[in-house]
Amino acid sequence: MSTSYEKCIWGYENFATVASALRSPLLLAIRLYWGFQFAQTGWGKLHNLERVTGFFVSLGIPFPHANAIFVAALEVGGGILLILGLGSRLMALLLAGDMVVAYLTADRAALLAFFSDPPKFFGADPFTFLFASLLILILGPGRASIDALIARTNKRAMPCQQGPTVERFEAGQARIKNAS
Repeated sequence: MSTSYEKCIWGYENFATVASALRSPLLLAIRLYWGFQFAQTGWGKLHNLERVTGFFVSLGIPFPHANAIFVAALEVGGGILLILGLGSRLMALLLAGDMVVAYLTADRAALLAFFSDPPKFFGADPFTFLFASLLILILGPGRASIDALIARTNKRAMPCQQGPTVERFEAGQARIKNAS
């Protein structure tokens, strides 16, 4: 005899399985979109190094020309690697650091308004770039990535492949069937 509680557990496990199946497509979409945005932003900086260097001088960033080249190259290269899903977590860490520095230097008022005026913090230019970087850093690149292909080739499970599985789904169905 199946109880309502067991049916709720079964339903939730099925829901979690379906939702988990959407993790990799979501991570792919984030990588493709924000990787392109990073690459495009960095490309713009590479083609306007004098302007970027001048902006960095106005912010008091040390070695402004060298840092302008570094940031532009990081954003172009990191964006391309995010798109490919190669070295994704390392690139996400570096790009998140880039965005933290952007908050600390160019958008300090928005950073300081984190608690007092959250919309100002969330509305600042670095926010969505930082958020996307943190998602890839924490959740990984997903299954549709070169990182995952390398892991499959080496027969290692990537952290992004953990979670509810088909086996758990089938076990939940069997448990409900046996209880009735």
